[in-house]
Amino acid sequence: MSEDYRGPWWRFPPLANAMTSGILAGAGYLSAHSGLLGHEGEIAFYLLAMLAGGYYWVREGLEELVHERAVGIDMLMLTAAVGSALLGLWGEAAALVFLYSAAEGTEEYTYARTRSAIRALLDLAPREARLLRDGQEATVPAISLRVGDRFLVRPGEALPTDGIIRAGNSSLDESPVTGESVPLDKGPGMAVFAASINRQGALEVEATAAFADNSLSRIIHLVEEAQERKGKAQQWIERFGRRYTPAVLMVSVLLLVVPWIFNLPLDDWARRAVLLLVAAAPCALVMSMPVAMAAGIGSAGRRGILIKGGAHLEHLGMIRMVAFDKTGTLTHGKPMVTDVMPLKGDVPQLIGIAAGLERYSEHPLACAIVAEALEKGVTPAAVTAFESLAGAGARGEVLGEVWHIGSPMLFASLGMDLESVRETLDDWENHGKTVVLVGKRDELSGLIALRDRIRETAREAVAGLNAQGVRVAMLTGDNARAAEVVAKELGIDAVRAGLKPHEKVDAVRELERQYGHVLMVGDGINDAPALAAATCGMAMGVAGSDAAIEAADVALMAEDLSKVGDALRLGRKVRQVSMQNIVFSVAVLSVMIPLALSGMLSIAFTVLVHEASELLAVMNGLRVARRNDAKKPS
Repeated sequence: MSEDYRGPWWRFPPLANAMTSGILAGAGYLSAHSGLLGHEGEIAFYLLAMLAGGYYWVREGLEELVHERAVGIDMLMLTAAVGSALLGLWGEAAALVFLYSAAEGTEEYTYARTRSAIRALLDLAPREARLLRDGQEATVPAISLRVGDRFLVRPGEALPTDGIIRAGNSSLDESPVTGESVPLDKGPGMAVFAASINRQGALEVEATAAFADNSLSRIIHLVEEAQERKGKAQQWIERFGRRYTPAVLMVSVLLLVVPWIFNLPLDDWARRAVLLLVAAAPCALVMSMPVAMAAGIGSAGRRGILIKGGAHLEHLGMIRMVAFDKTGTLTHGKPMVTDVMPLKGDVPQLIGIAAGLERYSEHPLACAIVAEALEKGVTPAAVTAFESLAGAGARGEVLGEVWHIGSPMLFASLGMDLESVRETLDDWENHGKTVVLVGKRDELSGLIALRDRIRETAREAVAGLNAQGVRVAMLTGDNARAAEVVAKELGIDAVRAGLKPHEKVDAVRELERQYGHVLMVGDGINDAPALAAATCGMAMGVAGSDAAIEAADVALMAEDLSKVGDALRLGRKVRQVSMQNIVFSVAVLSVMIPLALSGMLSIAFTVLVHEASELLAVMNGLRVARRNDAKKPS
């Protein structure tokens, strides 16, 4: 059936056929009780009702039988309808087909709408773009944009595809891609994403992806793929259904064969056989998980949480420990200068020499020192004979003198006595700061302290996880002192510092032995081994990064740690709703099967209960997609 349907329900083909079936069945019922068209007219209406209602699901059942050699629920219902007709129960047969087609149509409509809800994100990106070429502006279809094209985005307009700002400054609402509703200030050189809304100021953007390959399209593709991937519980239910359904059909056949052998009243046992086919069909059980899983994955995708399959959504509902990487995850991963203490000269002189020594380094600490100089309007010193000292710092000549910059260990190795600044060193390091020393070979000129900033959402995220009863740990390659300071500020008790990548894997496995299911949260492919080792791996801030999305089971498009708690609540909600559906479905089967075998029920009543139970399972599963439900603690 349709992969993407956005029209009204009465135009959805399976439901339209079901309505037609219901009208024809109603006409047959009126004919039977009025006698206007006689018995033949009554049967004609019922037969037409069965043909209209069964058009889609009978065809699917036969295709499953022929191509997969499997007896599905559709074949049970077809057999029950034919059996009812052969017993002369044309009204019951028509009612069965009508109600089953209505239930199946509703189920397929639900799936189509669930799929179209995520595809509707594409509508947020404009269909046209203001292409800039040779100084002229031309309106072109957005789908025609190619990598390298430049286009204009005016205030209030949405971006047609991903790109890099080449001119202009503005604040952009990126919620369609990242789920983050707070607008972000952006300027030249910064990446922007399709469907982001330009709040103010005109922007000139260079496209980095074609329309079909932009971030929004990738999100939709990943979510649709994820909705097709099934969790272990869902796979088990489907395997059970493949064995259980043929068994029901065999038992129904025995209910005909055994009475015939023992010369028992065949009509009564034939009626019980039909009742069993309807009562024992596991529709609600088979539907107990797929709707909830699809709705949950789709709902998460619309909030910038990409869950890459039903198995990972199941795992999120079982997590009892969350392990966070520190740098780039709990912190921004971008150190800033916090303190400058010159021992010789003044602050601008010290910063200028330090920036000159670090200006060609890509190390985060070096970049932070250069940024500090630029912010304070200090010109970096001219440095010659520059040399990088791996793992320690750097040296170079300034006005003919050799200067060094680096860790206290570097200066200790040069034979310099650091006792005069030991108190400052210890105080800064006790506050989680990294200290960089600047000086000549025989003279220390000053100290610079740097520290990474904790993410604004980190404290709230850790507190929220603790409120859910989830333990939190920090796994980091940073030194123990810096890690302890950050952990104390965030309220994290379990800290493991100084870990190499393979040691993070060992730490994750140890946490699993202690607490059970563990979620590892990192900032992308750097934490890939630990992400893979955990029960579930989550990469954050991956908008625009294919590699980071592929590295994890769950990907957060924005750098918002509060979404970790949202994902766990959603996982728990899906497990809760799925379990409710399973218990309800088994209870219905447990009651209906004995009553059907006893012959106490009518076919019409059995069909009504059967289809009502299926619809209830579908409706309950859809509760997962409600945003307020997903946000409430379970």
